[in-house]
Amino acid sequence: MSVDLNGIGPGQVNTTRTQADKTSNNAPTPAADQAKAQGPAARGENVSLSSQAKNLKQLEEKLVDYPEMDDDRIAEIRSALDNGTYKIDAEKLAQKMLEMDESIFG
Repeated sequence: MSVDLNGIGPGQVNTTRTQADKTSNNAPTPAADQAKAQGPAARGENVSLSSQAKNLKQLEEKLVDYPEMDDDRIAEIRSALDNGTYKIDAEKLAQKMLEMDESIFG
């Protein structure tokens, strides 16, 4: 019985390579040696963020200060549900459901 783990079949496990295969695959090319010697700064590599990415980062930093849930609002709604005074606007609820459906399914 054979078991396929992550797409690895029985012919792919513990394969042996000849010494010639090992040396030819591991031999660095002159271009690779030059790239290693130069380092990232010498090759002119740099990273820049788009203005959208910067805006998202600023927004993320601002959101950290806000709580995930409004505990006061939750307590208010629970209290209204418990004493029977919570009113549901059926038209507003239906409109929000239609808007959500439109945003999800187009």
